[in-house]
Amino acid sequence: MKHAKSKKYFKEAKKVIPGGVNSPVRAFKAVGGCPVFIDKAKGAYIYDVDGNKYIDYVLSWGPMILGHANDKILKPVSRLLKNGTSFGAPTRREVELAQLVAKAYPSIEKVRLTSSGTEAAMSAIRLARGYTGRDKIIKFEGCYHGHYDSLLVKAGSGAATFGVPSSAGVNASFAKDTITLPYNDLESVKKVIRKEKNKIACLILEPIPANMGVVLPERNYLKALRKITEENDIILIFDEVITGFRVALGGAQEIYNIKPDLTVLGKIIGGGFPIGAFAGKAKIMNCLSPDGSVYQAGTLSGNPIAVEAGINTIKALRNKKAYKQLDRKGELFEDGLRKISDRTGTKIVINRFGSLLTVFFTTQGSVKNYADAAKCDAAKFGKYFGGMLDQGVYCAPSQFEANFLSVKHTVKDIERTLEAAEKVLMGV
Repeated sequence: MKHAKSKKYFKEAKKVIPGGVNSPVRAFKAVGGCPVFIDKAKGAYIYDVDGNKYIDYVLSWGPMILGHANDKILKPVSRLLKNGTSFGAPTRREVELAQLVAKAYPSIEKVRLTSSGTEAAMSAIRLARGYTGRDKIIKFEGCYHGHYDSLLVKAGSGAATFGVPSSAGVNASFAKDTITLPYNDLESVKKVIRKEKNKIACLILEPIPANMGVVLPERNYLKALRKITEENDIILIFDEVITGFRVALGGAQEIYNIKPDLTVLGKIIGGGFPIGAFAGKAKIMNCLSPDGSVYQAGTLSGNPIAVEAGINTIKALRNKKAYKQLDRKGELFEDGLRKISDRTGTKIVINRFGSLLTVFFTTQGSVKNYADAAKCDAAKFGKYFGGMLDQGVYCAPSQFEANFLSVKHTVKDIERTLEAAEKVLMGV
């Protein structure tokens, strides 16, 4: 494929945008080469400025579960645009979106909309601190909750330690109140809570992590976390920005039958427009301003265009057949990759949950946490990514990200992708 225009635009972008991109992973630094600049998209496909067509497994990092430019979203949004784009005042439809979310999630009684997942996670943690009167939080290595200071923290030495900043500009005083633990290690959680339980406001995690690549919770791990947080009056926060309305209508908490105290949502609830939300028990949510003392606000929160797209996306997903179809497609994709791995002798681990999937290049038998993911061969993944791109398949441009399926991906798309994967893996 030729990428002359993309190279030209990237060169121009670097003069006026830091790194030439508005979100780091888009720069292709982890995989090498020049990022492709996208011109348009439809269904399961994206088209770059050079006219190349790709089967898209990034889907704007998850929101486009109904496929790109779906008429079920475009038509109502187009009609609404005639009425204006933002009012800075309440609208009837934001109430409807909150009602749809609460109906899908039994743990949710009240919802506060924001403009991004980062903003929602940040606000949920502030709310947990305000509600409990405690300062410390527990998070997990490899779980990403946005670029809020308290959450850009890596573990120190040892299995259960207070964190240190993982980004320049993060004040060490923020990091000292963040305890970072290995995912899927229940004993480390018990140890910390025994020592610090009266100081810990909340425990936040992705119930099915997808930001170190897809990693699955071990049997009863999430239920044990729910039990230990309840016993110690610690707020349990599920960050379902990725899994919410993707793995099931009620997210991972529906699959595992767990009710967290607070839930963070985003991506799909905006149907491709910027949005976020944090939600949960009324007694906690009522602590928010204007009724309570925990302040949170946003000029574009509940933006009517994003809300309209979200409402129509959720309504389309209430047909449960969509999730069965997505799971079947995911299974077809996973099984095909396993057979190709056997035929080519390529050592990979495939982690999948429904329509979320990551191919890890590793000789380990499994990937269960960030330490396992970090040992994977990023160079081999880079060759795989570049080869797939040349074959017209757009995968997540990092070893440590998830790939997504939409209802618009067909069996032929998956078969075409598997054909490309076999060609590429023969040379990796």
